[in-house]
Amino acid sequence: MSNFKFKQRKRPISSVSYPVIGEAGNTGSWRIHRPVLNEKKCTAVKKNDLVCLLCWLYCPEACISKTVPPKIDYTYCKGCLVCVSNCPTGALTAIEESTFKEE
Repeated sequence: MSNFKFKQRKRPISSVSYPVIGEAGNTGSWRIHRPVLNEKKCTAVKKNDLVCLLCWLYCPEACISKTVPPKIDYTYCKGCLVCVSNCPTGALTAIEESTFKEE
């Protein structure tokens, strides 16, 4: 047997990361698809309360506000569409960035 002893760590190693807006600069120009919110279908808007908000929870870039209605910061939204795939009511849809027109 070896006399080698492992050092015990005082704290467990964690792999938790936290998204930060603007960490990689202005990333909105990378987007091919744009998530768009239909407020009529959004549960938070219907109930006028901070309910659901799965879009905010799952956005890996923290581009969606925790407000009623949720707002998307298109300056940093990369268009990954994780918010669209996790919206249970279909309030978020994806449109091609090239076809988007400001209202």
